[in-house]
Amino acid sequence: MTNCTNHKESLRLSRIGTLSHFGRQTQHLNSGNPPQRSRWHAEGKRALSCEFPAEATKASNSGTHHYNRAMASVLTPTQIPPASSKLFRPDGRSADALRPVRFTTGFVATAEGSVLVETGNTRVLCNATIEAGVPGWMRNSGRGWVTAEYGMLPRATLTRTPRESERGKVGGRTHEIQRLIGRSLRAVVDMKALGERTIILDCDVLQADGGTRTAAITGASVALALALGKLVGAGTLKTSPLRQMLAATSVGIVDGNVLLDLVYEEDSRADVDMNVVMLADGGLVETQATAERVPYSRSQLGNMLDYAEKGIRELLVAQQAALAAAG
Repeated sequence: MTNCTNHKESLRLSRIGTLSHFGRQTQHLNSGNPPQRSRWHAEGKRALSCEFPAEATKASNSGTHHYNRAMASVLTPTQIPPASSKLFRPDGRSADALRPVRFTTGFVATAEGSVLVETGNTRVLCNATIEAGVPGWMRNSGRGWVTAEYGMLPRATLTRTPRESERGKVGGRTHEIQRLIGRSLRAVVDMKALGERTIILDCDVLQADGGTRTAAITGASVALALALGKLVGAGTLKTSPLRQMLAATSVGIVDGNVLLDLVYEEDSRADVDMNVVMLADGGLVETQATAERVPYSRSQLGNMLDYAEKGIRELLVAQQAALAAAG
């Protein structure tokens, strides 16, 4: 009984306090003076204001509700950690250096165009095949077609990867890379000048240590140039339909550092991973940048593109030297 009486008394006092507080608030409003803020409210407001950038503070002054400001603090992106003062790369390169690159042309004698491209420990064999005719949906268009296939040998990786033929279908990663290679190479070929012919680029990874798709694009560009050069040499075409060369490289952010041409060890723990395909005239065919763990800023994106351009320029020079040596 006593507990019940105490409870009722507590409710009564609570109501009186609420009404009294409301009366004071109303009195202040009628008098034009702002109501007094509690210490908790003032401290809470200071705590909130220090969590938001200027844009959010400006929004809050324009009428943003407290719950929206609190939500904004939750959605504030985590920043990539600052660059490490001690840069360490497994192969001792500087941040903006490519791995050693080598092109071995004519690696497969039976293909119209063949090259083995090596970037460090990554090795990709690229063969170009020219066939008469085009896919059914392109017949009688007078235009050619360029496509690509990509695959990895079972022991291209540290542990054996089963052949996709054993699973009975092409995996999602393989399908994505094949489309990337095909898209990239179609960007540099004049399909009308090629005529109703199909060029197939087979890119087979013999050994993988990061950057296999970019190495495949870089090598396939050389194989494509060799194959089209043979058509011109045989008198089948007057001029090569190849408008210009292109190359690709990877770039990323590891431990806060922008790095060019990532090896597998770096790629596997990168905060940001990016692939760039660029033409000889500087045009961009493809840019794929993915934040693996935390988002990146626009300035960091610009730095990655600068590193990629530097590396691709060097790859284009190496391509031209290989083509010149092949005659």
